[in-house]
Amino acid sequence: MTAMPNVIAFRAPPTGTPLRRPRVLISAARAGQSSWRRERDLPRLLRSDGCPRPGIALPRLRAEEARMNAARLEAAAEYDLHRHVTLMIAILAEMRQAVEDAPIAVDARAVEAARQAADGLARITCRETTNPAHP
Repeated sequence: MTAMPNVIAFRAPPTGTPLRRPRVLISAARAGQSSWRRERDLPRLLRSDGCPRPGIALPRLRAEEARMNAARLEAAAEYDLHRHVTLMIAILAEMRQAVEDAPIAVDARAVEAARQAADGLARITCRETTNPAHP
């Protein structure tokens, strides 16, 4: 009999300040996730020759998006709604990639306790688990 440890491993949440943006902007960014192609779109958005490794571009994208959001709040003439939505699409995609690539945080003591409990369960035989009052 094999027993699996009763340990659930959760990925660590990404660190950083949360984005607070208008609902329509976030909805547009979520809708654009299906057409996002990292290798095609990220170099164009960052105005670079190549595509950086996952996680490297996120601070730069967040800084550029913060500048765009400031321009939006000021109703500046240089505000580009299309670029802002594209930046939000990229940020959501990069954050998703960072969470997927993050190592799973597991408490070693919990794993060892679960392993010992599983070993103890494996030693129980049918005779020990039957109730003599109910043959």
